[in-house]
Amino acid sequence: MTILYALVARGTVVLSEFSVTATNASNIAKQILEKVPGNGDSNVSYSQDRYVFHVKRTDGLTVLCMAEETAGRSIPFAFLEDIHQRFVRTYARAVHTAQAYAMNDEFSRVLSQQIEYYSNDPNADRINRIKGELNQVRGVMIENIDKVLDRGERLQLLVDKTANMQGNTFRFRKQARRFRSNVWWRNCKLTVLLIVLLLVIIYIGVAFLCHGPTLPSCI
Repeated sequence: MTILYALVARGTVVLSEFSVTATNASNIAKQILEKVPGNGDSNVSYSQDRYVFHVKRTDGLTVLCMAEETAGRSIPFAFLEDIHQRFVRTYARAVHTAQAYAMNDEFSRVLSQQIEYYSNDPNADRINRIKGELNQVRGVMIENIDKVLDRGERLQLLVDKTANMQGNTFRFRKQARRFRSNVWWRNCKLTVLLIVLLLVIIYIGVAFLCHGPTLPSCI
């Protein structure tokens, strides 16, 4: 998986989050929320070993994701822009007054689906190549997390190695649902065909009885 974790927050108040695998990314992300510079709009990335935390703040709403370093910046920031638009479109003014994790039950599913799409669907990368480097990525500042958080000790990002397994499980379930849907439609078509065939047989039988040759009457 390219993107492993994502959250949406108002200031330091987390409204929704989702993690692909067991990780302490949530703790690090919350510390980053406290350190994102200024109150205005910003786009910044923080590196941590083989992972990078990408942050997009717009109109007081912060969207953050943790991605593998090899993912670059275009796809993660395209993901953040997508999530920001979906969140604002879904919750509108409620964003400004919602309590912590108020949208988590519903929107964490959206985070999961979009993480899957931007991490594995080739169309995500193709769209970004067509669009070119996103405006949001221009001037992105890259800093080391330890420096930003002013920690004397080195922060360790703990990522469960079952990430790929969980990603494969997610794809397997998706394919299984698609297979069940195809089987269901096939059964529906077969049932309709049998009903039509039965109706034709009944029609022929009724027509034969009504219009068939009459027996000679007895004298």
